[in-house]
Amino acid sequence: MTKSASIYYPMNAILLLLAASCARPTDRPATSRPDFKIETVASGLHVPWALAFAPDGRIFFTERPGNIRVIDKSGELNPKPILTIPNVVHRQETGMTGIALHPDFAKNHWLYVAYAYEPDATVRIVRYTEANNQLTNEKVILDNIPGGFIHAGTALAFGPDGKLYATTGDTADRDKAQDLDALEGKTLRLNDDGSIPKDNPFVGNANARGEIWTYGNRNSQGIAWQPGTNQMWEVEHGPSGFDGPGGGDEVNLMTKGGNYGWPVVDHEESHEGMVSPKLLWTPAEAPSGCAFYDGAKIPQLKGNLFVACLKGENLMRLTVTGDNITAQEKIVTGLGRIRAVAEGLDGYLYFTTSNQDGRGYPRDNDDRIMRLVPAK
Repeated sequence: MTKSASIYYPMNAILLLLAASCARPTDRPATSRPDFKIETVASGLHVPWALAFAPDGRIFFTERPGNIRVIDKSGELNPKPILTIPNVVHRQETGMTGIALHPDFAKNHWLYVAYAYEPDATVRIVRYTEANNQLTNEKVILDNIPGGFIHAGTALAFGPDGKLYATTGDTADRDKAQDLDALEGKTLRLNDDGSIPKDNPFVGNANARGEIWTYGNRNSQGIAWQPGTNQMWEVEHGPSGFDGPGGGDEVNLMTKGGNYGWPVVDHEESHEGMVSPKLLWTPAEAPSGCAFYDGAKIPQLKGNLFVACLKGENLMRLTVTGDNITAQEKIVTGLGRIRAVAEGLDGYLYFTTSNQDGRGYPRDNDDRIMRLVPAK
């Protein structure tokens, strides 16, 4: 094994991180900058996990206990969920998680969600047809994805190719990530009806699952495509101590059929035939959702990759230059754990807090959906 090139915090930044980790939440005010301000879009939520924006201006989102909710085009939160699934397992790192709208949502009104259900926290991806804030015509897209209360993955997103991508965690069974006959520790790629695309990398391999797009991933909760290049980027959690040295959170550039190394390598280790991360975080930031900003409302943020950090309690701004990360900045702090980030169709950058998830310190009116808007 050799050491791969990585970006690390300078020593003074590490000391600042350690100091911040010892401070009480009330000691850290929200970031204030002259170029943007933070607005609350909705509050009093229960662990909002993922966001999806409809062409008509509505915002759909999931809450971990099993709710699908909507903010109307007027900006008002619908007081009741548009759907509650009663048998959702909702504790630790699982529950009602990913959400995605079909690229042709304006025509077909297809909405996709992922959730874990009783009794074994098995993960299911389903599709609904939405009309007037009602969900009908449930169709199971993929079922029996091994789940668990930790390392459950389940980010959902449609790529520029019109395919549905879903991440899975290793469910704390680390060797499964290298097993091509298992769905744990992977990125999956599906057609919109749940069938397997013929150009997936392991189609025709009798010893591999055809749904697999990448493998060797520990626990990914965020994927995003860079505008202009259509390159797929991913964030995933590094070891937690029981399965390897703490830290080692990763930002990866994803390639078809790529092996991202877990659990053979972690942190700065590298191995022939395995893809090394573009960025490592030690101490851990616990990256969750990620999104590129391509809007015009805050031009100084255009082209940057944003990462929602749970343990690090910040929204991280990354500068992507070519195939590399060349700069990083904690652009929002002081709001506690941040779970999801996404660009809205209105050109603003949205994110959610996750302080009610049992690992945070709830503030007044938590949890919240918030957004960055220009200061003037």
